[in-house]
Amino acid sequence: MVSLAGDMSAQEWEKNWWQSCNFNTFGEEAKQITYAHLMGLVNEPQAGKWPVYDLRGRSVIDIGGGPVSMLLKCVGGNGVVVDPCPYPQWVADRYAHADIDYVVEEGETYRHPYRSSECWQYNVAQHVVDPEALIASARANAYTLRIFEWIETETNVGHPHSLHSAELDKWIGGTGTIGHVNENGAVGLAYWGVFEL
Repeated sequence: MVSLAGDMSAQEWEKNWWQSCNFNTFGEEAKQITYAHLMGLVNEPQAGKWPVYDLRGRSVIDIGGGPVSMLLKCVGGNGVVVDPCPYPQWVADRYAHADIDYVVEEGETYRHPYRSSECWQYNVAQHVVDPEALIASARANAYTLRIFEWIETETNVGHPHSLHSAELDKWIGGTGTIGHVNENGAVGLAYWGVFEL
């Protein structure tokens, strides 16, 4: 795939977009409630905390998790956030305090030392250099893929790819669900599913 980013990479655009992550990440985290539900995760509030997702011993690689990965809302497992953007130091510190590994690397090239239970990708494939390679990375790194992606979108510097369900099905090797989403600030035509790899 050819990047449409021009002089600025999609990752640089994404990093710039998140510059205010020191102050207010609620909008993106609210959308994650929708993504998680459609990706088959069950919200189980615990000790006054909400949302909470119990991994039940599973290991998870969150590719493109950014500064506020859904793994921060998880208990009972272990995780790795892989993201190419060099976010402020407090992001790495927060992940470290939550016992979440944080790797600054493109998702397309990341290879974990062992295959994890799951790979999560949500609202990320539009931003990468090569969406097909991103799916290949999931296949190499995990036994199960949980995915939520926007499809048939306009492209711009930060979103150089318009994804289509047929190509996602082909790359994943399965058939995802397609539907219009409009809740928690997540609005548009989307593709989601849970796939055994």
